[in-house]
Amino acid sequence: MWNKIAKLIDVKSIMTLVLTGGFVGLTIAGKISGDQFLTIYTVIVGFYFGTQVQKKADKAE
Repeated sequence: MWNKIAKLIDVKSIMTLVLTGGFVGLTIAGKISGDQFLTIYTVIVGFYFGTQVQKKADKAE
């Protein structure tokens, strides 16, 4: 369990969570539209999960 918590403290994970929270806040405040939020969030999450998959593939080799 501690190993999973330690992985969450990874810089990429923190940045993903902070950016997600920030863009949710901006969307709720009406500063950006839902379409803009969806585009930005898709890029952020795609990058995060893409790097995670690549890490696992590198370890498997």
